[in-house]
Amino acid sequence: MKRLLLSLSALAIVSAAPLAAQAAPWQSVNQRQANLDRRIDQGVRSGEITRSEAQRLRGEFRSLGRLEVQYRRSGGGLSMQERRDLDMRFDRLSQRIYVQKHDRQDRDLHGRDGHHDGRRG
Repeated sequence: MKRLLLSLSALAIVSAAPLAAQAAPWQSVNQRQANLDRRIDQGVRSGEITRSEAQRLRGEFRSLGRLEVQYRRSGGGLSMQERRDLDMRFDRLSQRIYVQKHDRQDRDLHGRDGHHDGRRG
């Protein structure tokens, strides 16, 4: 039942994200990267994101950085299509960070990765 509720919550977030992205003021690529990196770090520090989750999220984060460099090399700056593509990818990564922070898989008190056992560390 909890998995169903979590899945439905994640679906609602994913569905609402394009509307939220349109309503939010535009952020530069550097601002978005800094914000996402800060959110991952904060999630690790609070224990809401496990080390393995953080590694996966940071891998996606680095991939976006490489894609941005590739886009900039091809034409000097970012075209509108490239900017939209990066924005969409940043939105998806932001959603994954949110889900990972709220999936109730926390580090236990000894710092090992594991499922939430009712304790907060």
